[in-house]
Parts: sequence; C-alpha cells; structure tokens
Amino acid sequence: MRKVNLNKVDLSDFRIATPLDVREVAIRLRDLVADLMGFRVAICHNIAVKKPMHDAQGNILATSVFGWTGDENDRWWRTPHLALDSPLPTACRYESEPFWCNADGFRTSIPNPLLDAIDLTDFERRSLTTAAIAVPVHLPFGQIGAASFESPDRSKHDLSAEFETYGDLLGLLTRTFVAGYVRAMCNAERLPVDAGLSKREVECLRWAAVGKTDREIGLIMSRTRATVRFHLHEASVKLDAVNRAQTLFKAAQLGYIGLNR
Repeated sequence: MRKVNLNKVDLSDFRIATPLDVREVAIRLRDLVADLMGFRVAICHNIAVKKPMHDAQGNILATSVFGWTGDENDRWWRTPHLALDSPLPTACRYESEPFWCNADGFRTSIPNPLLDAIDLTDFERRSLTTAAIAVPVHLPFGQIGAASFESPDRSKHDLSAEFETYGDLLGLLTRTFVAGYVRAMCNAERLPVDAGLSKREVECLRWAAVGKTDREIGLIMSRTRATVRFHLHEASVKLDAVNRAQTLFKAAQLGYIGLNR
C-alpha cells in the first residue's frame, strides 16, 4: 500500500461527464482504494437490475477494471439472486450512510435499529465475503446503487479501523462515481419533468397510497366520489401513468407521496 494524503483527494477526479470517462474514473477509484487500504472494489449502479456496469466499449468493469474473475469466490456480479438473498444489498435498502458488517452484525456511525432485524445466517455464503465496508447510494426515482470494499485476506473479519479512517471518504467517492455513471450510461426514466400536481391531487394520492377507496377518500376529504376520481385521473394524466398503481408509483418516485405517514 502507498501512503496517500487524504487532504489531496480531489472529488472532481472521480466525476463522470461522458461514457468515455467511465473506464478512466473506475481505474482511479480502484487504484486509490488499493493504495489506501489494499482492498478490492465491488460496485453496482442499481441493485434491482442484472446488467453489470460497463465502459463505453461494453467491457464489464467488474472483471476488466476491478479484477473480479468470476470464479466461485469472485462471482458477485454474475449472481442474479444476490440482491435478494445477500444481507449487504438488503441493508442498503434500509441505510443511506456507509457501514461495515460481518457475520456478527452491522456497524454504522449512527445506530439503525432496522439493520438489527436482517438475517445474517450463513453470512459468508450469502454475501460472498467474510467482511465488507458497504456504501449505499440512493438515487432519484427510487434507484439504489451500492459498493462494497473488501480485503483480499478472507481471514480478516474486523474492519472497524478501516471504517473509522476511510468510511466517509469511501462514501463520497462511491456516490460521486455511481451518480456520474448513471447520468452518463443509463437511459432516463420515463417520468415527466414538470408534472405540477395540485394540492387536491396529491391529497387524493396520499390517501390512495394507504389503501383508501375512492368512496373512503371522498368521505375523508368531504368530496364526492366523482370528484376524487377526477383528481386521481388528472394526476395519472400529468404523470403519464396507465393505471392507479403506476400513478402511485410515479408519484412516490417524484416525492409527492411518501412511504411513511
């Protein structure tokens, strides 16, 4: 490992403006993490999709840059069920700050009780690692990216020192890299830029999101059932949605309604 002056790490070196930047920036990220910690990088722009990250020429970054071979212990990027079964991406759905974990649990800078409920049974097989520092990346429209930083020494189970020293920096680097990659390499979601929902439309959507029927919403809001239907229909038109479920989904993606009341 080479000693690196953390004060001289420039985030602009890890920003991606065009597809042609992807490979160069990925190499920079790989080399910095190796110099700092001797760790390897596993990174994903969207835990909900199977397609791995790639450069402008279509080369898969996991193998061509980050050095994962696809062997049994290196196969994270080609294992479709990992996002559903592994504790690491599961935790990234409930946490937005960097954390580290092993078979004994999750460690965060600020306690998150939701992580305590995640099943860690058979951790190494399900996570394909013995211990990792993980960085969730919560992006617009509900997309979640993630990165894990792992020691090549699989007997190393305690990453507390590395997390304390580098956790915040890894968070900044990962978010910068993943957000830039998504802007440069991924097609934009089919969402209206200026939906402009009215107060009544949002109110109807919020009640619909918690399972209320049109009749129940009308009683709550002191409006007729027809008026409620009108507001929901207008919202669906503005959001370019084909049915009630998609209207609610798009409204949630754009921040008009929330999952918690």
